[in-house]
Amino acid sequence: MGAATAWQLAGRGLTVVGFDALRPPHEMGSSHGRSRIIREAYFEGPAYVPLVQRAYHLWRELEASQDEHLLTICGGVMIGDPAGPLVAGARASARQHRLPVEEWSSAEISARAPALRPGAGMVGLFEPRAGVLSPERGVRAMLDVAAALGADFRFDTPVTTVTMADTSVTIETQSGEPASARFAVCAAGGWLPALLPDLALPLTIERAVQHWFQPADDDRFAPARFPIFLLETPDDRLLYGLPDQGHGLKLAEHHGGQLSARDDVNRRVDPDETHRFRAFVEAYFPTLPDGPIESSVCTYTNTPDGHFILDRHPAHADVFLVSACSGHGFKFAPAIGELVADALTGRTPRVDTTPFRIGRFVG
Repeated sequence: MGAATAWQLAGRGLTVVGFDALRPPHEMGSSHGRSRIIREAYFEGPAYVPLVQRAYHLWRELEASQDEHLLTICGGVMIGDPAGPLVAGARASARQHRLPVEEWSSAEISARAPALRPGAGMVGLFEPRAGVLSPERGVRAMLDVAAALGADFRFDTPVTTVTMADTSVTIETQSGEPASARFAVCAAGGWLPALLPDLALPLTIERAVQHWFQPADDDRFAPARFPIFLLETPDDRLLYGLPDQGHGLKLAEHHGGQLSARDDVNRRVDPDETHRFRAFVEAYFPTLPDGPIESSVCTYTNTPDGHFILDRHPAHADVFLVSACSGHGFKFAPAIGELVADALTGRTPRVDTTPFRIGRFVG
C-alpha cells in the first residue's frame, strides 16, 4: 500500500519520501509468496467491487509502463454451501454490480476443473475475470515507477515516532535527522499500533501459512485448466488455491491461524503442521501431488470486522491510515494508492470509503 501510494503521489508531481524498516519486497509482512488472488465477485461485500475493478485497470497500466507481466487471468470459482457466506456473498456482489458469473453444480466443478473434488451438495460460483497477481514483482514495479517519478525511498530505516502539529507532520527514525512534511501516510500493517499508539487500534496479528505442492507431470493444475478457488468447508474453514505457474500448486487456509504480537510471529513451519494441512486438503483433490514441498509464513493484520481502515487520523487530518487489510488487501493496492492520492490532493475519490472509516473502532 505504501509503494502504491508513493507511485500515485509522485505521478502527480508531489515531493514524496518513503520510509520502510526493511527493504521491500520482503517476507516479513503480507505481500509475498509468489502469487496472490484477484477476484471481482467479492463475497466480503459489494462495496469492494468498484475498488477492485479500478485495481484491474491500474495493474494493467503498471504492467504496460514497466514492461512487466503481473496479472494472469484464469477465472475463479467460489465453492461451498449455496446459502453459505462465501457463495451467497459472492452472488450478492455479482447481482448488485451485474457481473458475469456462472453457477456450477458439484459435478460441473469436477468436469470443468478435474483436479478439484468438491463435497456433496456444494456449488460453485464461477467468475471469468479472477486471476493471479505476482506480489513481489508488483511491489517492485510500483517502487520502480515511483522512484522514476522522483520518490525518495529510505529503506532499512525504521520509523520510531510520527509527531503531528497543526500544519506539518514530523517523522523520526532510528537513524538520521527527522523529516517534516505536509502530509503523512501510515501504511505500516502490523506495525501500525506501535506507530500511532494514541489511537489504541484494536488490531490483531495472525500467522498465515502458504504451502506449495510438487508440480504435476501434466497440465491439470496449469492456469488454463485450474482456476483460482475459495472453498468453504462444512466446518466453516476456508481453503484457497492458485494454479501452478512453475513452482507447483499453491494451497492455504484463509484465517484460523495463531495470533501473536507483531514481533513474536512463529516463522517456522514444522513437519507435523504440513502433515495436518495435507490431511485437511486431500479430501478435495482426487490426485493431490506430493507435498507440501515448501511452506512460507506471512501475516494478516486484522480489524475486528475484517474490513479495511482507509481514513484520516480522527484528530489530525494530515495523517492518513492505510491499514489494516485483514488478509485480503493486496489485490487492491494500486486503487488504494490512487484513493489516498485523491484524498490528499483535494480530488473526489472514485470509490466510497464510508465502509472503511476508522470511526467504527476509534472515537
